Amino acid sequence: MKAIKRCFIGLALTLSLLLAGPLLLAACAGFQDSGSWRTADRSSAGIAPLPEQENAAVVQVYGARAYNWRGYFSLHTWISTKEVGASRYYVHEVTGWRHYVVQSRPDDPDRAWYGALPELIADIRGEQAERIIQQLGDVIERYPYPTEYNAWPGPNSNTFVAWVIRQIPEMEVALPNHAIGKDYLGNGIVSEVPGGAGYQLSLGGYFGVLAGVREGLELNILGLSLGINPMGLGIKLPGIGELALRNTNPMAEAAKLDSDPDASETTGAGTVSQKTL
Repeated sequence: MKAIKRCFIGLALTLSLLLAGPLLLAACAGFQDSGSWRTADRSSAGIAPLPEQENAAVVQVYGARAYNWRGYFSLHTWISTKEVGASRYYVHEVTGWRHYVVQSRPDDPDRAWYGALPELIADIRGEQAERIIQQLGDVIERYPYPTEYNAWPGPNSNTFVAWVIRQIPEMEVALPNHAIGKDYLGNGIVSEVPGGAGYQLSLGGYFGVLAGVREGLELNILGLSLGINPMGLGIKLPGIGELALRNTNPMAEAAKLDSDPDASETTGAGTVSQKTL
């Protein structure tokens, strides 16, 4: 009986730890507007450089809180690109309401995600961005789940972005720990981490461990991740994201100068602020 009691106590403590972050966000912000997604804000946040102001190639990774109550648990992430001298951006993402879930289309690169303002996770420009864009089309065509979507544990929009990053070595972008689905490896168990140097083990996206230079250490339990990031001098909390003093992802100097000074020492979409709740 004592062993069973200890087991239940351990389970209760684990669930409390995993749900503390999402419950805190819900308590602080209240439930997000449950009105129609058709009328939710989808305007540009003004983060990306205008094509007429930036002639060089641009590759950016964004994240914004998922729609409605799902935003207390996870993000929606996407990739935006602009070729050299181009007059418009393309947005590459997965959405779950289509038969073919992968989309690559001209669009504002930094649009709000149905009411949630985006935050810049990574910003790559110049020749490195050109090399990424040259590979991107073929990589997207090889995405293994073009007609599959499961919000939890994947494959979903974060699975897509993480998969693309793994296929293009020049990207090396660490996604926030609360981007649920980034650890979904399909039938695989072991993989390199998106951030470059490091590996992860994942059991269907439900359980796993991750260790990488950019990501730090993460423990995934039922899709919710917690851990530490020594390089970023931060901690990772389920639902809340990463609270860190440094951003370990590639970030163009122009993007650093244009960023909010109060948020410049945090790790992008992992920042806890009212605009992302």
